[in-house]
Amino acid sequence: MSESRTAFVTGASRGIGRAIALALAEAGARIVVASNEPERNEEVAAEIRARGREAFPLFVDMASAESVREAFRRAAQEFGRTDILVNNAGITRDTLAVRMKKEDWDLVLAVNLNGAFLAAQQVLPDMMRQRWGRIINIASVVGLMGNAGQANYVASKAGIIGLTKALAQEVASRNITVNAVAPGFIETDMTARLPEEVKQRMLGMIALKRFGRPEDVAAAVRFLASEEAGYITGQVLSVNGGMYM
Repeated sequence: MSESRTAFVTGASRGIGRAIALALAEAGARIVVASNEPERNEEVAAEIRARGREAFPLFVDMASAESVREAFRRAAQEFGRTDILVNNAGITRDTLAVRMKKEDWDLVLAVNLNGAFLAAQQVLPDMMRQRWGRIINIASVVGLMGNAGQANYVASKAGIIGLTKALAQEVASRNITVNAVAPGFIETDMTARLPEEVKQRMLGMIALKRFGRPEDVAAAVRFLASEEAGYITGQVLSVNGGMYM
């Protein structure tokens, strides 16, 4: 990857996002470390700088269009245009649909799906002018297979897959690729909160009989962001250990 490339990673303060930021930095990109956790952003940026790469920590609230616009404005001041966008930020508010509060539905869709759309809108004009770009959206295995108790999260991730395919068709003529990575059960703070019986049930569904690591997802993102992946667009790359085929 060219060292002149800038990658903007949302939800980069922990878990999968942190692993993606580190992997893209290792591949040579300058990294905008963006999330709503300023202290953790700075920690990840410090890790990247310690490896001899450039990083810019940046607060963003993906549920706020104004915050998203401001974040990309500040990123442009620091590094210029964004060449690679990784829409990784995501939250959960799990409960059965019959009991789900409207505000929990709205918030999950606002962060996970609307935020990805708003971020893509910010980077596409420059990508179209330079006739090069990579957008990688982090979906989920549940966006493909569904999951009880997660109607909001599942809808947001299925929406991410649809958004990926629509954007891929819109911008392919400008040499911009848009793809999704759909992780399965990855060991992160988000999955650590699940009850042990749920984890064991999930493990039983995974062909490789182990949970994934954030680095497994980051490797897929790094590939899709590379020059070698230039003929791949509109695809969903599942990183799930055979949990869903």
